Amino acid sequence: MANDTFGAVAHPIRRGIVERLSRGPATVGIATHGFGVSKPTISRHLKVLEGAGLVARVIQGRTHQLRLKPEGLLVAAEWFDGQRAIWERMFDAVEHVLEDRVEKL
Repeated sequence: MANDTFGAVAHPIRRGIVERLSRGPATVGIATHGFGVSKPTISRHLKVLEGAGLVARVIQGRTHQLRLKPEGLLVAAEWFDGQRAIWERMFDAVEHVLEDRVEKL
């Protein structure tokens, strides 16, 4: 699931859509306005986001309303938190080694 999330937000247009939807639900037109690509391209980007569980679509007549599903980002956020913890431990270990060397000088 994390790989789906990372793949989904790997493209700048999809990240832009996620950022816009983080401010609240929007129609497809509003959420995707100004990216300078064709409607079929936008459709493919939205399918990737929906497939990764990051965006939900509600259709009312001809209006397609999109909303961000932040729980879809949870797996990626947890992965980042785990990586951050690992790196912090590594930096602490390096700091201790450097402090020992300075004390020996």
